[in-house]
Amino acid sequence: MTKEVGIIYENKDIIVVNKPAGLMVHGVAGKVSVEPTLTDILLKKYPEIRKVGDDPTLRPGIVHRLDKDTSGVMIVARNQSSFEYLKSLFKGHDIKKTYFAVVSGIPKELHGIIDKPIGIQTGTVKRSVRSEKMAKPAVTEYEVVKTARAEDGFGKESSFALLVVHPKTGRTHQIRVHLTSIGHPIVGDPIYGPKKQPVWASRLMLHAASIEFSDRAGGHVRFDAEVPGEFEKIFEAEI
Repeated sequence: MTKEVGIIYENKDIIVVNKPAGLMVHGVAGKVSVEPTLTDILLKKYPEIRKVGDDPTLRPGIVHRLDKDTSGVMIVARNQSSFEYLKSLFKGHDIKKTYFAVVSGIPKELHGIIDKPIGIQTGTVKRSVRSEKMAKPAVTEYEVVKTARAEDGFGKESSFALLVVHPKTGRTHQIRVHLTSIGHPIVGDPIYGPKKQPVWASRLMLHAASIEFSDRAGGHVRFDAEVPGEFEKIFEAEI
């Protein structure tokens, strides 16, 4: 079943989408995707992106990505000049990204900065702050905006926190790894979280809420992705 992709904004240079959780951004080299990817869906409506990017055969128009299980705002370039401009902004850390994350437990520091390099764990797809293999600097800022207690469905009541998160760098799984490193994994995380998850966690509770930057005309732009219903429950503390 093809997941619905919301178009937040489009002009001659970019497409801004709200990617649903469970949708891969693009395929993997040498593998045939069983389900359509975001790029498969966008190519039907925007065939011009087929020639855009560093590797347009695999990642047409894709300047940045979200994990398959993360929902939220993404920008896709419609032409090569826009791609190069956006790429330079990401490389220079000139794009502000805001995420919402629901984590297990309540961090002791209600506002904090996690500055820990992230490397690859040998023989796995997992990343870790303890691995030195291909480790790269990574910085994540977070703030606790709401706390709640809820039944986990296994006869136990647990504490959870809603965080606003600003990744200052763009490493793979960065937010997930960093929050796990301080003892507060994202609820519903199948890789970095505990095997037993709350029954209400039907997905990874990480959402790319907004993205903002200066466009080529020098104006400040911001795009927001509607918050999924799963997050509205924790906002209202009605899990």
